[in-house]
Amino acid sequence: MNNPAHWILPEGIEETLPPAAVRLESIRRELLDLYRGWGYELVIPPLIEYLESLLTGTGGELDLETFKLTDQLNGRLMGVRADITPQVARIEAHRLNRQIPVRLCYLARVLRTRPQGQGGTRSPLQVGVELYGHAGSDSDIEIIHLMLETLEICGIEHVHIDLGHVGIFRCLVELASVPHDVEISLFELLQRKAVAEMNECLEKHDVNHAYRQFFLDLVALNGNHEVLKQARARFSGVDPRIDKALDYLETVAEAIGDKANNELCFDLGELSGYHYHSGLVYAAYVPGQGRELARGGRYDGIGKAFGRARPATGFSADLESLLEVGSRAELSKSVRVYAPAIDNSALNERIKMLREQGYVVIRELTGQTENAESMGCDQKLVHQDNEWILVEVN
Repeated sequence: MNNPAHWILPEGIEETLPPAAVRLESIRRELLDLYRGWGYELVIPPLIEYLESLLTGTGGELDLETFKLTDQLNGRLMGVRADITPQVARIEAHRLNRQIPVRLCYLARVLRTRPQGQGGTRSPLQVGVELYGHAGSDSDIEIIHLMLETLEICGIEHVHIDLGHVGIFRCLVELASVPHDVEISLFELLQRKAVAEMNECLEKHDVNHAYRQFFLDLVALNGNHEVLKQARARFSGVDPRIDKALDYLETVAEAIGDKANNELCFDLGELSGYHYHSGLVYAAYVPGQGRELARGGRYDGIGKAFGRARPATGFSADLESLLEVGSRAELSKSVRVYAPAIDNSALNERIKMLREQGYVVIRELTGQTENAESMGCDQKLVHQDNEWILVEVN
């Protein structure tokens, strides 16, 4: 019966113990207060939904990451959410149905069938903000500023921001009349920056010669602000949509470039979230970390599957990953006070007052053999001169 295997957690599933849980909760409250101060309203989507709702539209990309189960009440298939963004899109489009710009935030667990990276979690604590109903750069800039403030609260400094725009690749695909299957292949090769394989793919599928080099150029167009100048020269006269995308990147870069301790990099081959992002994409990195800490971008029309396509932009991150990387100091330890197991009105009032002042008061339990010291208390309440006073635990 006392088999340790009985209580081993599944791979990629963790529990948070004290004092880490208190630190996590403190940061959670601070972040939600930050978002509220910017006008973002908290939503708490359901943990489980029917599959036809959960995997509708952009959610379909999450099919392999979604745990599925059967509703015992009616036999319908349900899924445990693997990402909250599609749920928030449903809420904004179907439940709120407002005409004004809508700002929403969330902070909750998701569950995935596979970890992200070796040894990664399958149950991240996803935090994010989303802004619906505005298509200009102002909303993207606001979201990026909030992402940077989120990282700052978690104690993450010297942030490196990668900026990209999926519209450039999409425009080239359209101009060159690239079939969908070839588009997917080129997308995958571009993410790996596999120049030789991309060239082979372009030749094999006889992609329009006039545009082949443009696809290859996307691999090399990454780096500092000079990249935008190079891109403008390289794509000059190709299509106004590419010029507009580069202008957009320039506007966003100028707006966030003055944020302390962050470096900007442009990567025109960065297409993460390509299947649902519609414009600007970005990710935050810190030195020594191989994967991004936060990611976001524009996904206009995400609510179309729910009957209401509106411009949308947002970012998300795993809060626990942020705290692992960040240098946020541990919470200062509250003074712990031990109180005797005596039913006394004056004692009860004193305990209440101490708790209101921020003390942690541990009440002795009748028959308890452990003392104040073994209970980890710094002080204890003793009755002296007709009043209850605090004395140090020796």
